[in-house]
Amino acid sequence: MKVGLGLPISDLAVLFDWARRADAGPFSTLALLDRLVYDNPEPLVTLAAIAGAVDRIRVQTEVLLAPLRPPALMAKQVATLDRLSGGRLTLGIGLGARRDDYIAAGVAPHGRGARLDQIMKDMRRVWLGEPYGEGAGPIGPAPARHGGPEILFGGFKPAAIQRIARFGDGLLCASPIAEMDGLFRAAEQAWRSAGRPGRPKLVAQLNAALGPDRIIDEARGEIRRYYGGPQYMELPADYTGMVVRRMLTTAGEVRDAVDRLTNIGADEIIFYCWSSDPGQVDRFSETLA
Repeated sequence: MKVGLGLPISDLAVLFDWARRADAGPFSTLALLDRLVYDNPEPLVTLAAIAGAVDRIRVQTEVLLAPLRPPALMAKQVATLDRLSGGRLTLGIGLGARRDDYIAAGVAPHGRGARLDQIMKDMRRVWLGEPYGEGAGPIGPAPARHGGPEILFGGFKPAAIQRIARFGDGLLCASPIAEMDGLFRAAEQAWRSAGRPGRPKLVAQLNAALGPDRIIDEARGEIRRYYGGPQYMELPADYTGMVVRRMLTTAGEVRDAVDRLTNIGADEIIFYCWSSDPGQVDRFSETLA
């Protein structure tokens, strides 16, 4: 089982310390979330800097909100990051659920699923070196992997599951653990139905924080701040409270999650850490040893 860490977003000054500690440890991936109307760092810019500061570990967007971005420019940015990282980029991609992000981007939230499908077609065309369209030639640079970097789709609805088989390499699942088994099996079925060889990559995302009470309190506060507000589309009214309550806060809970997700076939777990304390990297490393 591979294990990665989600970088905190509340203090940019600690990100390189986090990255170097994780790179020296047993971790497979460093992930970073994406929002527009929030004070988080922009993920493609930040992960480019992170990739240059580490030697081994992969970097991953979790998830990049593709409908907010022009596809030609996004394809170029992603390919550039993929090349600069030596092919260590995983592009986690999805729709997002916050209306204010769409308002700020000047993009209508209605029809965003169809927009994402078209974006994937456009970006694949760019990454294959084909002309972008009438009057516009190829857009470089070429990504490290022919056809583009590894792509995981975040989501839990049937359309998102089908999108994995059509355009991606796997599923990035942030649902409760009890629901992940069904979503993993649905992704595998969609993959087989599409005639894809092998199996999709299955990645679980869980919120977690390890440390004394002040670390746990900081993490819970950051989750409430990030997930709070009235701007959600198609999510339960108490979604923020549910996310806070599901956060893992002990070494035992972390180890139990690894065991449960191993048993249902997860290939990787990303523990998304919400406290800025870099000591969490060492605590997770000790817990997983």
